[in-house]
Amino acid sequence: MTCSTAIIGGGPAGLMCAEVLIQQGMKVDVYDSMPSLGRKFLLAGRGGLNLTHSEPFEQFISRYGKREKEVGKWLMAFSPGDLREWAAGLGIETFVGTSGRVFPVGMKTSPLLRAWLRRLADSGINFHLRHRWVGWNADNSLNFQTPEGEKKVNADAVVLALGGGSWSRLGSDGAWVSWLNQAGAEVNPLKPANCGFDVRWSPHFQEKFEGQPLKSVTLTFGEFHRQGEFIVTQDGVQGSLIYAASAMLRDAIEAEGEAVITLDMSPDRSEEWLAEKLSKPRGSRSMSSHIEKTIGLKGVKMGLLREFMPKEDFSRPERVAAFVKQMPIPLISPRPLDEAISSAGGVTFEALDENLMLRSKPGVFCAGEMLDWEAPTGGYLLTACLASGRAAASGVLKWMQIIN
Repeated sequence: MTCSTAIIGGGPAGLMCAEVLIQQGMKVDVYDSMPSLGRKFLLAGRGGLNLTHSEPFEQFISRYGKREKEVGKWLMAFSPGDLREWAAGLGIETFVGTSGRVFPVGMKTSPLLRAWLRRLADSGINFHLRHRWVGWNADNSLNFQTPEGEKKVNADAVVLALGGGSWSRLGSDGAWVSWLNQAGAEVNPLKPANCGFDVRWSPHFQEKFEGQPLKSVTLTFGEFHRQGEFIVTQDGVQGSLIYAASAMLRDAIEAEGEAVITLDMSPDRSEEWLAEKLSKPRGSRSMSSHIEKTIGLKGVKMGLLREFMPKEDFSRPERVAAFVKQMPIPLISPRPLDEAISSAGGVTFEALDENLMLRSKPGVFCAGEMLDWEAPTGGYLLTACLASGRAAASGVLKWMQIIN
């Protein structure tokens, strides 16, 4: 008798789980609430699909912070190198960019997703679209809402790969939290990750500099110290450099009410050099013109000086130099979860056994972003989601041996 698995969620984790199981001769049905599969995957790769990262493995797994040990186990079985070989098997060649990030040669997500879905369909996997899972029935069957009405499904094993709580319009709306709580599974609250933050800009700064990039700056917050760039938004700040520190910033705001980041707006110059240049006579020039002429600071960086520096210090060269090197920007709150690139929180690892099966619900496994881990952008999210799908599939295969 062929064992059956119902996989709920047609994103990278669910599809990878399905691929492993069908290769082992199982009957596999994939259910998704959307009209098409991999919608968040497609949108995430809109500006160029960052598959993974080429940095050394030990450094790679360190990106998962407090969950390095758990995620590291998945990655030992499906490494960034394995991911590149898997993509090559779909006819998608990859290359390493200057930052160490790994991309498909064509940069786009759609060719990879099309090739993958075609291979999965040819292998015999059944896809059920517009099937929204709404929990379990009293007889432990799965309950789906479909265009034809309610549908009950029974399976030997169930894999939940429902995503987190960001970008709900693409299907990952976090509605599953209540159903897992009812099933006795511990779920930590979903929080924004790789997100922007609110700043109390003055109306003048907001109007003049919204959408302006801050390039070649170094951001410091606690032990975090990195050079990069980000964007001023109407409400605050967002962009790659902010996302990289977002977990620390979010947790600090939760604990203390705000997080004050420090910007070095001239990382290639010392404070002494800046002070010396600014101390030169400025003649009839305004101080703003003098600052631009002598140290090249202008635009949004000049705007930040005006925004946060005491007016009485603006004419003092040594104080201007100090603020250029250490510009404090108080962040007051993370942007809403639905705007975030990804989410933190989710099913705790304590609620799962070593095979990613819910302790309170035997035969039900979890994978992907709905688990309580997080990572920065740069290919880390996608790699771990795919690896978790394979780990859950391995757990299902072990479970099938037990029940049979």
